[in-house]
Amino acid sequence: MAGKEHEERITGAASTMGALTLASRILGYIRDAVIAYVFGAGMHADAFFVAFRVSNLLRRLVGEGALTSSFVPIFTDVLNTRSRKEARDFCSRVFTLFFIILVVLMALGIVFSGELVWLMSPGFADTPEKFPLTVSLTRLMFPYMVFIGLMALAMGILHSLKHFTAPALSPVLFNVSIIFSVILLTPFMDEPAYALALGVLAGGVFQFLLQIPFLKRYGMTPGPLSGFNDPAIKRIFVLMGPAALGVGVYQLNIFVTMRFASTLSEGSVSYLYYAGRVMELPLGVFAVAVSTAVLPNLSEYVVRREWTRFRDTLGFGLRLVNFTTIPATVGLLVLSGPIIDVLFARGEFGAVESKEPAFALYFYALGLVPVAASRILVSVFYSLRDTMTPVIIALFAFFFNIAMCLILMGPLRHGGLALATSLSSFLNTALLFVVLRWKFGPVGAGAMADSAWRSGAASIAMAGVLLLLLVLVPLSGLRGPWRFVALVMIVASGGCVY
Repeated sequence: MAGKEHEERITGAASTMGALTLASRILGYIRDAVIAYVFGAGMHADAFFVAFRVSNLLRRLVGEGALTSSFVPIFTDVLNTRSRKEARDFCSRVFTLFFIILVVLMALGIVFSGELVWLMSPGFADTPEKFPLTVSLTRLMFPYMVFIGLMALAMGILHSLKHFTAPALSPVLFNVSIIFSVILLTPFMDEPAYALALGVLAGGVFQFLLQIPFLKRYGMTPGPLSGFNDPAIKRIFVLMGPAALGVGVYQLNIFVTMRFASTLSEGSVSYLYYAGRVMELPLGVFAVAVSTAVLPNLSEYVVRREWTRFRDTLGFGLRLVNFTTIPATVGLLVLSGPIIDVLFARGEFGAVESKEPAFALYFYALGLVPVAASRILVSVFYSLRDTMTPVIIALFAFFFNIAMCLILMGPLRHGGLALATSLSSFLNTALLFVVLRWKFGPVGAGAMADSAWRSGAASIAMAGVLLLLLVLVPLSGLRGPWRFVALVMIVASGGCVY
């Protein structure tokens, strides 16, 4: 019974996060639809997307990715071994230290924005207007890294306390901020792309401020506090070094993809961005929600050395990922064209352009299951305070990704870059699973295979229904909101069959 209740708590936390993430993704679609309508897939959109990638790079290296995953296991230990006041002081010292680090990195990023943009997208240098615009947008957005990095630290505190609502809600504010910035500021700017950059800045501020009342509720409101020689802080950095390398390898994959895409025809960067945004919907709603809900529980079982419950939680998380991402993969394979067409084909983003991101989405979808599973497996290594193994495996996958990009971008263009990403994700996940089983023993592979088989069989039936509905309800013959309504009904029907 205890195990059943435990699984229900994880499912409940993941469901809460998934529902809020779904709301955020819907607003994210509205955000991207507004951007596509106003900017299309041309020079201004390409410049913004690359600039945003650059400013995100350092933020993920020292903020949301590496910091959160390293902080949660250590802070969970602090909560279980120290008083509440000592835990609060620990949070304040970490906040103060990382604020200093983020400000220094922001200043360096602003100074070297030109070099970073050239490294990310050397092809832009061939277009006189495109390169300086991208550099200017990058400089403007670098302060976003400070606020979103502090938000990530607040998120780690709340996750350790088993509070998931406020962190999952914060991206909603980010999307709303960009939407209003594009609608309200674009008409008044000589260079409309700056409205997007200002929206990103405001979104970072709002996301951080949202966490403060909830930190206060738990008695964890941070304040400036010196004294950084706490052994627990040193352990965060010990874990964070390899974790940052792991996140860095992931970001290098994005970097390589963007670099190759910048040498293809104009719009290729935007095509991959729009396809990736659709791909992030099932990833955010299912994979990220499950892995985020599982990590604090895994960390707690490691502290208590409850290895049976640790294995049960791991197996349950992977089965839950199978149940949700296998049908999502099949659905994206069948509906990639209609989804992109319905979501983005309007304004400056015409029907012809919509075929290109749909082409990329088809290949991205092939990697959905391994990407989702890898989120869980990496969380397992982090909970065991082993952050080096995922880095070594990710490096193998990174070099494999480069090789696949070089091989596939010729015949498949930007679609080949998306396929290379999916293939490297398969390799990364397979190696993670093999190493975990070798180091930790059986992890319920039989039950996971059975779950995958049943989900796959049901998904095939779902695919048949989706194809039939596409014939019976030709979306191209509908206009306005009716196309969106029809697509939602087709997706809902497939979900019911599954």
